[in-house]
Amino acid sequence: MSVSADDLPYMTFIQACFLFFSAWLSGVLNSVAGGGGLIIFPALLLTGLSPINANATSTLASSTGYIASVAAYHDKLPAQQQLSWLLGGVSVIGGLLGAVLLLYTPTGTFNQLVPYLMLIATLLFTFARSIEILLKIAPETSQNSRSFLLKAAIIQFFISVYGGFYGLGLSFLMLATLSLLGIRDIYQINALKVLMMLCIDSFAIITFVVVGVIAWQQAVLMMVGTAIGGYSGAYYTRQLKPESVRRFIIVIAWGITSYFFFSK
Repeated sequence: MSVSADDLPYMTFIQACFLFFSAWLSGVLNSVAGGGGLIIFPALLLTGLSPINANATSTLASSTGYIASVAAYHDKLPAQQQLSWLLGGVSVIGGLLGAVLLLYTPTGTFNQLVPYLMLIATLLFTFARSIEILLKIAPETSQNSRSFLLKAAIIQFFISVYGGFYGLGLSFLMLATLSLLGIRDIYQINALKVLMMLCIDSFAIITFVVVGVIAWQQAVLMMVGTAIGGYSGAYYTRQLKPESVRRFIIVIAWGITSYFFFSK
């Protein structure tokens, strides 16, 4: 399985600075357009953590950024209260199942999967708009009907299982799902997205803590970084063009993905 928390490497000062900056940047990106996991997960790998430990640690580290983002977007959530409860509950269950699946995956297998998982996440982000079109629900479908809500819950369940297992590219799938519900306000979409990300991570984090696969030294440092980045990103970057942020993430993501393929 994964490396025990007692056997994890300690950080150097340079590594600590690198991880804090990566966490801050991840928090900013997650609050605006998603894709922060494409920064924080590889950063932990580059400082010596195994993939499973890095995945668990990045999940915990990202949570404070989501909390901060939800706080900054609090004025956008009341308008989608019913939807928040439905998809939030589904996200908790799916995230827990995904986390259990991760812990039963052999370390060697997960190591081999990392480049391909990174590629899937990068492709999801790059072609998010096309995915949205492919998943588009017929406009005549009532957004208040039980059948519509059931379809939305089923889609979110499978997205949440993936999120609990790995999570990279998760926000892009949720952005597409939320757009299917007819929500056009980008800030309402982001508010719901970070809320669901937090729900997915909640029980996954509990599972990782109980099993003991989190690198606490790195996690605490990065939790501070993602919290600062998440709040400042949600608060200040409303003035930025989301498409510009999206293009920046695409360049970084393809570079990191290429590195993991060629380093094997």
